[in-house]
Amino acid sequence: MGLTYKKAGVDIKEGERLVELISPMAKKTGRKEVLKGIGLFGALFSLDTGKYKEPVLVSGTDGVGTKLKIAFLTGRHGTVGIDLVAMCVNDILTSGAEPLFFLDYFATGKLDALKASRVIGGIAKGCKQAGCALTGGETAELPDFYKEGEYDLAGFAVGVVEKSGIIDGSSIKPGDALIGLASSGLHSNGYSLARKALLETAGLSLGAKPRELAGRTVAAELLTPTKIYVNAYKKALAGKVTVKGMAHITGGGIPGNLNRILPGNINAVVEEGSWPVPPVFGLIQRSGGVPDAEMKKTFNMGVGFVVATPQREAQKAVALLKKAGYASFIIGKTARGSGRVRYK
Repeated sequence: MGLTYKKAGVDIKEGERLVELISPMAKKTGRKEVLKGIGLFGALFSLDTGKYKEPVLVSGTDGVGTKLKIAFLTGRHGTVGIDLVAMCVNDILTSGAEPLFFLDYFATGKLDALKASRVIGGIAKGCKQAGCALTGGETAELPDFYKEGEYDLAGFAVGVVEKSGIIDGSSIKPGDALIGLASSGLHSNGYSLARKALLETAGLSLGAKPRELAGRTVAAELLTPTKIYVNAYKKALAGKVTVKGMAHITGGGIPGNLNRILPGNINAVVEEGSWPVPPVFGLIQRSGGVPDAEMKKTFNMGVGFVVATPQREAQKAVALLKKAGYASFIIGKTARGSGRVRYK
C-alpha cells in the first residue's frame, strides 16, 4: 500500500473522534443566540440588537503560554482550558463587555483525542463560568512541528457593550479609588521565570510541598486556574456603583497593565501592603533570588483585576464584591501625574 495521510502523521479519524467527544461539552455552554452547533465551517450567532441602542462588539485573543509546560510534565490537562478562556474574557471585560462566544485553536504534533478532549473540557468549563458559548474552533495535527505529547492553545472571545456604556478609564480623576480583586495565584503569566526559579534554580520537584504552600504541591499551585472576573462586574458592580476603569493584570504586573487605563495626566498610587500577597510569590522570589522590581513587573502579586471607582463608592464596591465571592481590597488611589503607576 502506498503513502497515506495517516502514515505521514495525520489521523483524520482521531480528529472526528475528538469532535464526537467535545460536542456535548460545547452544547452545555450554549446561549439562545447560537444558531448552530459545532460542525459547520463558521459559527452562527444571532446578536439580539433589540437589547441595545448602539451595540459595540469587543474582541480579544490570547494563549496560555508556558504554563502548558506544567500540564505536559504532570499529565494534568483539565484546567489549562479555563486559563485560555479567562485570559480572553477578562480582557474584553475591561471595556464593560459581556462575553458572547468563544473559539479555540488546539495544535499538536500527533492528536490524542482523549487528551485533547480534557483540554477542551476545561475550555467549556471556562465558558460556563464566563457565560459565553463555545461555538467552535480548530484542531490542527502538525507532525514534526511539536515535541511528542505537547500542544499549543490559543483562542478568542467576542463580547458586546452598549456604546454609551463603554468603560475606558477616560473619566478617571485624581482621588479615585483603586480596588484590587484577588488573583487565584500566578494566573497565566510569568511561568518561564517561575519554572526557572522553582524547578531549576531551587531544584524543587513538582510533587514537593514547600512550607510556603501549606501542604499543596508545587504542581497544584502552578496549575491553579486563572480567575474569571466576568461576574464580579456583571453581577456585583454593574448598575450599583460607578465604574470608571478596569484593568486585567497579566504580563507586566500591576505597573504594566494599570497604566493602560490611566488618562495622560493621572498617576496610580499603589499602596504596598494593602492586600495579602499569596505565599507562592514569596517562594518564587526566595527560590530564584528575584529582585522586588522584577517580581512586580512580571507577576500579578495577588491582584488579578483592578477597578477604579469614585472614593465615596469604594467601600460599597468592596462589600458587593465580597458578597459575590470576590475577595477585594482598596489598594490605592489616583493622583495628578503623567499616566504612570507608582508604589508608596
